[in-house]
Amino acid sequence: MQTQATLIALLHGPDAPGIVARTSGWIFENGGNILHADQHCDAEAGIFVQRIEWSPAAADLEAESARFSAFAAQLGMQVKIAPSTARPKVAVLVSKQGHAFHDLMQRWRAGEMPCSVAFVASNHTTWAEETAQYYHAPFHHIPVSSETKPAAEAALLDLLREHQIELIVLARYMQVLSADFLNRVNIPVINIHHSFLPAFAGAKPYHQAYSRGVKLIGATAHYATPVLDDGPIIHQAVTPISHRHHVDDLVRRGQDLEKLVLAQAVRWHLQNRVLAFHNKTVVFD
Repeated sequence: MQTQATLIALLHGPDAPGIVARTSGWIFENGGNILHADQHCDAEAGIFVQRIEWSPAAADLEAESARFSAFAAQLGMQVKIAPSTARPKVAVLVSKQGHAFHDLMQRWRAGEMPCSVAFVASNHTTWAEETAQYYHAPFHHIPVSSETKPAAEAALLDLLREHQIELIVLARYMQVLSADFLNRVNIPVINIHHSFLPAFAGAKPYHQAYSRGVKLIGATAHYATPVLDDGPIIHQAVTPISHRHHVDDLVRRGQDLEKLVLAQAVRWHLQNRVLAFHNKTVVFD
């Protein structure tokens, strides 16, 4: 059982000879012990990416992180470093459908998600407030209409800053976040889309899939960007269907996928296994 906090670094930047040797050499020279290391080179883009986890000799993890960040910058690398003990503050947004929300919150309460759910927010109160209380999470009702959307996003932004939120999870939050909001919030936003993107983006993808007579349906967890349903993909899954299945069957099967895909994507993000660049991701196992 791990008792000592470790450091996890995600690096990416222009590929060059010797990067692996230099990062591992820096950790060795500073008395650290590498526990996990993985890397990949995107040959087409000329980008090197690496995830490296080590047990540092120094007790001051913040100082060690700062030193490694400065070293990585000398290599031309962008780097994110987090201790293994980190529990990022998360905000969960939901609308009327609760399947992905329930699954995520149950996993959090069971200790499967290394985070702190700071609050739940919804544009509806049909069931969300009572359910959030059941999971012992603060709840905020932020109604949204076309006329009030700028004010609603401003209120949400204030809440996120007040609670120092580090990750937003859209658990079937059926409001499109504006480009202005996403640019101002400046933290990752993970969305679950009920389709195997890039197919059937936008509204009612199961109805679109039924109309096309497809033989597979899926779900996609991705980082939200100003372009709708076009952000870097974190995780996807599919299930087979046939002509015997109606739209209701597709919805039911799809919702099962949505729960699993969203939970896995959030878990990978919290474990610092996802590195996004050039509108795609590398997910380290």
